[in-house]
Amino acid sequence: MEADDQVVALVARAAGGDQAAYEALVDRFGRLVWHIARSCGLDGDDAADVSQTVWLRFVEQLPRLREPARAGAWLATTARREAMAVAHRRVRPIDLVELEDRGGLPPVPPLDASTLEADERASAVRQAFSDLPQWCRALLRLLCADPPTPYRVVAVALDMAVGSIGPSRQRCLAQLSRHPAMACISEGGRRSGGGMGRPS
Repeated sequence: MEADDQVVALVARAAGGDQAAYEALVDRFGRLVWHIARSCGLDGDDAADVSQTVWLRFVEQLPRLREPARAGAWLATTARREAMAVAHRRVRPIDLVELEDRGGLPPVPPLDASTLEADERASAVRQAFSDLPQWCRALLRLLCADPPTPYRVVAVALDMAVGSIGPSRQRCLAQLSRHPAMACISEGGRRSGGGMGRPS
């Protein structure tokens, strides 16, 4: 394909020290790396740090890339790994006992029925989502990003054809809706008069 040939040529020139070729690769795949970092839940600063790290690693690996045509897939995989590592480091356990001793626990607001129901729904969706196959979770995260990740970027990030993204999304959503936790939401909605309708 012509696009692959262009990437191969840019990689070869960049590996030889051609700054313009390297900048062309950044222009071509920079948004991909950024979107993946953001889809992993990182804020703008962390996403920028991940992007910088990914491109530094790319420069280091340029002379050793075995499949230059798949430079975009290499960048996508590296971006996911770096972003998940940063996201994991940002999650720090909190000692609630110590926090309470220091008077740091905020007052607990009263909960009404609608708040409890919303929390139960959110918890059920999180549980159902966590049980999806990894590729489904990755696909839905990218498609539900704000703003949504363009299909062509998703295709490169997940190494899939653009035409298969829509059907794959529908299959993942159908699998999500069939999860037992989601069925409980439907049952709860009918009992409370929420009228979510009959499960298909």
